[in-house]
Amino acid sequence: MRDEDLREAAPQPADEGAPDAEPCGDGESQSRSSLADDILSLVEDGRTYAEAELNYQKSRIVFVAGRSKSIALYIALALGFVHLALIALVVGSLFVLAPLVGAPGAIGLVVGVLLLGAAILAVLARTKARDVTDAFKEDGT
Repeated sequence: MRDEDLREAAPQPADEGAPDAEPCGDGESQSRSSLADDILSLVEDGRTYAEAELNYQKSRIVFVAGRSKSIALYIALALGFVHLALIALVVGSLFVLAPLVGAPGAIGLVVGVLLLGAAILAVLARTKARDVTDAFKEDGT
């Protein structure tokens, strides 16, 4: 083959100054359809991204839900142990105080201290609850 035959058979580079598409029958170039294709591709990419993001968030929710069950179980067990420890403290206090002030005096003292602690915590809770309700009141009231 001759060099001329090889040049004709090889693909020719596109002219950089020429439009990408051939003119249409109405005289406009196909660059408009190329722009429309680009917009459709962008919309499709946006949908794909949204679907991927949705699937990612769903998987995160499933993960968090599974871990939340474990966390709730561990917290419940920890609170159960704290409760048992407080019962042991109360019973131990009764045993320690009984020889000093008698059984009825020990019971009265321990119950009084527990009721005092409950009253203090109730007042603190009421104060915090008022702070919350004040935060949601309108400025005029």
